[in-house]
Amino acid sequence: MAPPSTEQFLALSCANVGVGPGGTTTMLARVSIVDYKGAVVFDKFVSPTMPVTDYRTVTTGITSAHLQLPEAWPFQAVQQHVANLFKGKILVGHSIWNDLSVLGIPHPAVATRDVALYQPFRNALRSPHQSVGLSTLSFQLLCRRCQEGQINPVENARVALDLYRSDADDWEGSIGRGNWPCALPPSTFSRCYL
Repeated sequence: MAPPSTEQFLALSCANVGVGPGGTTTMLARVSIVDYKGAVVFDKFVSPTMPVTDYRTVTTGITSAHLQLPEAWPFQAVQQHVANLFKGKILVGHSIWNDLSVLGIPHPAVATRDVALYQPFRNALRSPHQSVGLSTLSFQLLCRRCQEGQINPVENARVALDLYRSDADDWEGSIGRGNWPCALPPSTFSRCYL
């Protein structure tokens, strides 16, 4: 079986704010998608669907002004647009279940390449049974720093893509031999996968 073409790949990362008491419930605030070369395909702030109680500005850089920009899209428009972009694509990211959950879009598990679940990366960092953060993966495997200061979803998507590309031949080779090389996502997020 031939490996997928580079046109089939999109990398995804979202930034979220908090709603509800104490801001502990997550709500989508920005979604960023890049193509296989790292070029931005989609990068939009999302208008809140309920009152934000914690903008998580220290880590997200997001303030109320970002979500009230005229360029901010309504959630339903973002969801529909992103769902259309995802059709027939392979999604690359880190802990993709978090992004799919906040977007409310399921995606075929076999069409995901999640660097947080990729067993060879976990084994390389001697963490075979638990996810490793994106910044740790990036620094340890690519000698590259990311997420210093505030989280930038475009940069996160590119870093996840670079991690995938660093071992893409082996990754796709395993899949081609019928040997899925990733751990399972948390079972509480099984609704995020088809």
